[in-house]
Parts: sequence; C-alpha cells; structure tokens
Amino acid sequence: MPAELLESFSKELGFALAICERAGKIALSYYNSGVDVEQKADGTPVTAADKECERLIREAINAEFPADSILGEEEGESVGATTTGGVGDVALESTRRRWILDPVDGTFGFARGIPVWATLLALEENDEIILGVVSAPAAGDMYWAQKGSGAFKNGKRIYVSKCHDLSKAQFEFGGINRVLKYGYWPGFTRLIEQTARQRGFGDYLGFAHVFQGMAEAHLEVGVHPWDLAPMKIIATEAGGEYTDLDGGKSIYKGSCLVSNGTLHSQVLELLLQKST
Repeated sequence: MPAELLESFSKELGFALAICERAGKIALSYYNSGVDVEQKADGTPVTAADKECERLIREAINAEFPADSILGEEEGESVGATTTGGVGDVALESTRRRWILDPVDGTFGFARGIPVWATLLALEENDEIILGVVSAPAAGDMYWAQKGSGAFKNGKRIYVSKCHDLSKAQFEFGGINRVLKYGYWPGFTRLIEQTARQRGFGDYLGFAHVFQGMAEAHLEVGVHPWDLAPMKIIATEAGGEYTDLDGGKSIYKGSCLVSNGTLHSQVLELLLQKST
C-alpha cells in the first residue's frame, strides 16, 4: 500500500482496517474448516466465527477507545465510559461516538461454503457515519472510506459508474422474499422491466459492485444498521448516493438504496410509485 495513503489514515481508520484484518483471518479459518450453525431467538443463524470475531473487535475497541459505545449484531449495544470536560462551571459532554459492527455479514452463505461474506465495521460520530470498512477475506478484498478522503479497494481509489441511462443499467438486490414481504414487489418488478440486467448477489457484494462502477443500483430491505453503516459512507465517498426508503439517509430504517447517483431518483421513483 502506498506510504502516502497510509499517512492519510486517521487513527480510527488505521485501527478499523487492522482489527478487521485480524477478525477476517479468524473467520476465514472457520470458513475453511467448516462450522456448526446455531439458531438465534429470531431464527437467524450464528456460528462460533460470528461470536469470536465480535468479541475480538469489541475487546479491541474497549482497549483503544474506551469512551466509545459499540453496537454489534451478536451482543447488542454497550455504552462507553462516560467522559465529560468543562470550562468554568459549564460541563461539556464528550463527542458521541459509536462503533457499529457485523462480525460475519452473510452467515447463511458463510456456513454453506459460499464466499460472499464480510466483516463490517463503521464509526458513527454525532449521528454521522465518518468511516467504514468492509473486509471480505474469502475474496481477498478490503474496501474502506473515511469522510472527505474517498473510497478505496485494496489501496486503489474506486468510483461509481457514470451511466445515466436506466435502460442500460445493472440493478442488484438482496433477498427478494423481503422485497415481497415489505410490499415493494410492484416497484421491484418495474425496475426489472426497465433496467438492462438484474442480479441478486446480496450481502456485501451487491453494494461493492456499485462502489466500483460494476452496477448502477443495489436495493436492500428488512436489514439492520450493522448491515448498512459502512456501505453508506463507502458509497457516498465513491461518488454515489445512499438513501433509506422513507426519504431520508438513515441506517436505522431497515432499508436502503445505493446507486451511482445519476440514476438514484429514477430508481427510487419507480420503486416507490403507487400502483394504479
């Protein structure tokens, strides 16, 4: 990796890249040897890799940034140590920071030997995602972005596509059962009709195709903030656009559309258009 790029890393980004690489090696060892799958209370799968990787990342955050909170898929939310400062008689609250993590995004595929899974980590500061990492060790890829510094894959700058014609666009999506469940089927079929190609790669890979200009839009519904947090900043730093399906830019609404930006409004309009 170029020295000038390394020098541009904040302490937090350098930490995030390093701990995701460590977690990825652990997850990859489980992936290569096979894992037993348990069912959580909500019916979703969990493996020893999920648990061990989340514990590793949490312990590292607590050691390096003890005042920061953590929100993770397996262990929920933990609040960082309270720190306050003051000027005279006026107390000043510390900056609100929260690390958001998914130790193994794509556990279904991970457990079945499908190499489309990743460790996801992002840092939220005062309600804004300021950095994100997607580590996909089975593919040998690492994506990251920090606010104002661009988006990267394996040390090389990446950009969304410049396609502005929906009829030539590639549209990607996650689980279509959730698209149906949450009532987006009519709009989803309109997008299928009006785009050139459609693929359901899901998990991190559909997002990554948009980051790199390989696809123009990726849709997810019925997901969680730890699925979306790093995707938001990497997409925007690559020159694209991120919105939830309620008209905002939240990672907490359970849905999102990422796109190359130029086609965003068209895709969103078709998806949300009421049937007549």
